[in-house]
Amino acid sequence: MDAIQALVTPINAAKIYALFTLVVVGFQFALAAGAPWGRVSMGGKFPGVYPPRMRVAALFMVVVLSAVALIVGVRAGWLVPEYLPFARSFIWPVVIMNALGLLMNLATPSRWERILWAPVALVFLVCSVVVAMSKV
Repeated sequence: MDAIQALVTPINAAKIYALFTLVVVGFQFALAAGAPWGRVSMGGKFPGVYPPRMRVAALFMVVVLSAVALIVGVRAGWLVPEYLPFARSFIWPVVIMNALGLLMNLATPSRWERILWAPVALVFLVCSVVVAMSKV
């Protein structure tokens, strides 16, 4: 048990969160650039290549996801320590957002979205809870 606790530190959770964020950000950039992967996002509502307005939305998600990962990293004590008070205020909304994201990915009509993104959403939720509950 001590070995597991040594691995599950807030900083390690934040690093895992950041790594998974890079994957999702890459996916969003690909959607914005015209990758035909619409069936594995947004419930499969836009199969194939996203229409222009959804490409803009994908770029907006890049910004949101990056900001959220930054909040997690700061709250864990890993990044930009001068923003820790701000991150403490916003970590629980991040946890709630991740919980809702998991529920949405489990409930989506897109089978591929459930298979690909529900596990990612679960990692986001677990990591954000570890960070939120830390004593940093």
